[in-house]
Amino acid sequence: MLLTITTTATPATDLGFLLHKHPDRVQEFDRSFGTATVFYPESGEGRCTAALLLEVDPIALVRSRGKNSPDFSLSQYVNDRPYAASSLLAVALGDVFRTARAGRCKARPDLPGRPMPLEIRLPALPCRGGPELAVRLFEPLGWAVEALAVPLDEGFPEWGESRYVRLTLSGTVRLADALNHLYVLLPVLDDGKHYWIAPDEVDKLVRAGEGWLYGHPERGLIMRRYLGRRWALARTALARLAELGDETEEQLEPAVDEDAAAGETAADEAAAAEAEAQGEAPEIQVSEGEGPEVKPKALNVRRREAVLETLEELGATSVLDLGCGQGELVGALLARPRFARVAGMDVSAMALTIAARKLKLDRMPDGKRARLTLFQGALTYTDKRLAGYDAAVLMEVIEHVDPPRLAALERVVFGNARPQHVLVTTPNIEYNPRYEFLTGLRHRDHRFEWTRAEFAAWAERVAEQYGYQVTYKPVGDDDPEVGPPTQMGVFTR
Repeated sequence: MLLTITTTATPATDLGFLLHKHPDRVQEFDRSFGTATVFYPESGEGRCTAALLLEVDPIALVRSRGKNSPDFSLSQYVNDRPYAASSLLAVALGDVFRTARAGRCKARPDLPGRPMPLEIRLPALPCRGGPELAVRLFEPLGWAVEALAVPLDEGFPEWGESRYVRLTLSGTVRLADALNHLYVLLPVLDDGKHYWIAPDEVDKLVRAGEGWLYGHPERGLIMRRYLGRRWALARTALARLAELGDETEEQLEPAVDEDAAAGETAADEAAAAEAEAQGEAPEIQVSEGEGPEVKPKALNVRRREAVLETLEELGATSVLDLGCGQGELVGALLARPRFARVAGMDVSAMALTIAARKLKLDRMPDGKRARLTLFQGALTYTDKRLAGYDAAVLMEVIEHVDPPRLAALERVVFGNARPQHVLVTTPNIEYNPRYEFLTGLRHRDHRFEWTRAEFAAWAERVAEQYGYQVTYKPVGDDDPEVGPPTQMGVFTR
């Protein structure tokens, strides 16, 4: 089975730095189920392609499964595993490109944070749900998707289509994000993991899905398939993503009707019914009200509500969301008529594309559309478009900026744009030990996280330098020992 990743960024050979695999070398990696080989069919300044070839040993695969494999004895030896991209390829990709998936590059630390033009090809991919499901899973992530059904036999078209698709993804994406999309979604499309699903799969899903999975419109289907329809694990994963996710919706939705969408079999329907009867209903949701099933509001929802409440208290009518991401705050601002002018800026073109889709820009009423502006830009460069707003919001943004570049951000926002008010929220690192499952920072792209004292020292310096006063508000439960999970500074000129 084969996966190719092509870029036309200049210089395209930067792909080798990001993948930590030299274009002039062929590298082999032994795995329990076969051999993964990384090589470069082409490598030039204008175009570079990396290929991951996985050669599966069917006998080794059977041995690695052990005596408790549920497969029919013959199907353990005669199957599509050596030929079609599947959960096996996802495992190999996860191991071979582990550092690239984490967004680390010691030789060129500036590279992982840059989106780059990518084209990913998978010649044969099992897709239970057909090409339409592949589009539904990848398109919301900003990919242009070409999914073509592979015929059972090109010589006999009347036999119809197979369950395989030829998949091509195109987009301008960070390589780490692209690899994590594949790591999660290949097993979901395959819907046939080759290994036992243990609770540690939740950790893998949370790490790979952080920042995009919780806001995905098909998250229920993704989690159920990835975790083998083990509803308890899916609920645990969703709760953790809801707490840490940067881009979320107002509340958790029930799982989608996967049977209708992807053609589930009667056996699966019976299994789901049995699970429901045993109290493991497939709905993944958070209920409001009293009782043992109550779940607290996700921190990102409370953060957004705190920002909206503060903007209303300040009397702002025009608001600029700096680093708007996929547009959750922008959408909430547009829902309140008092905000007559709303703008969202982000450095990522893909994020703005997703924001436009989620905001239904093409179907937005003219009056509402006239209040909205979305544009691409960087917070470290002076931009005339940032001027003229009552308030600017930096919600969970500054911690993504390299510390040496913070001075440029301060100059652009507080020195040049100079809105009457600036709202800044950022994680309180003192609260991190309250997350039992968390190691390190809260997001792989965070360059730093501050204590309350460090945030106050930064805020006081900026306020004095640019002629502002600053007050502070806790966001989330204010722990008497470590403070709130999020800290907010409200600057007023």
